[in-house]
Amino acid sequence: MSTPRPPAASDDEHRDQMQALQTEMHAKIRAAQEKRGLLIVHTGDGKGKTTAAFGMLARMLATGKKCAVIQFIKAGADPLEKLLQRPNLFWHRVGGGFTWDTQDRTADIASCREGWDLALGYFQDPDCAFVLLDELNIVLGYDYLPKAEVLAALRAKQPGQHIVITGRGAQLELIELADLVTEMREIKHPFAAGIKAQRGIDF
Repeated sequence: MSTPRPPAASDDEHRDQMQALQTEMHAKIRAAQEKRGLLIVHTGDGKGKTTAAFGMLARMLATGKKCAVIQFIKAGADPLEKLLQRPNLFWHRVGGGFTWDTQDRTADIASCREGWDLALGYFQDPDCAFVLLDELNIVLGYDYLPKAEVLAALRAKQPGQHIVITGRGAQLELIELADLVTEMREIKHPFAAGIKAQRGIDF
């Protein structure tokens, strides 16, 4: 998408601007001919990283393709699992909860290894078109999985498979490897004003 331009001074000027923009956009569309699976990263301190990934998941499920979700760190069922439930969706929760609550590095690492082993299986499944690795950035940030191992597996992914990774503090090497990186930036959050997390909005 293009960045909105300053308002035109007249209808004629607006038409000229839009014609120029149309020419530019059509040229970019013609130039974009490659089609392959993407490595996508959602990071940043702002809210919405996992939510945006779930939007992609819903679209992919609608195509009938096999999809997998592996939720690291987080504990407890997500209402979206029930809402999105389809025969082609495979959902795994391997987290024990927020790291400040678990306070057990050994157990956290074991849970992350369990989730990563599941991910490796889906990476090798030719029928699996979409893999969501929720909070994997946090896992890498705490060094719960070897970064080199994770990056090597991502580099070797199937050409047509989409992989989405969420979580704050994405590693620079992962950002460089990814095809699409979006940073959610916090401008204002109700938690800072003492407003608790609410069902349907935050979880």
